[in-house]
Amino acid sequence: MLGAFLAALAVIFGAFGAHALKNKVSPDDLIIFETGVKYHMYHALGLILIGILGFHYNADIIQLPGFLISIGLLIFSGSLYILVLSGIRWLGAITPIGGVLLIAGWLTLVIKIRTA
Repeated sequence: MLGAFLAALAVIFGAFGAHALKNKVSPDDLIIFETGVKYHMYHALGLILIGILGFHYNADIIQLPGFLISIGLLIFSGSLYILVLSGIRWLGAITPIGGVLLIAGWLTLVIKIRTA
């Protein structure tokens, strides 16, 4: 359910960026916003995949990866959205923390499935 909700939210943010922000922010900021949307959608779909894996693996296998990816998505894409919408440029400094959590989530999934 979370993955589907986040995918819908990614579409909303994508439409907002394409239509409402197009003439209000710089082209560079629009690219930053689109990067947030792209990673948002990729990882929303990934969470749907992890949910499907829950039918084949115990919850303890998928919970930590799902949590790490969810928090990573919030920090990565969220910081990019806020950076563009608010102009608070230092938020770009926390974006990599979200990226590290996304990577950690996927690697944790690999390790947990491999050792299951």
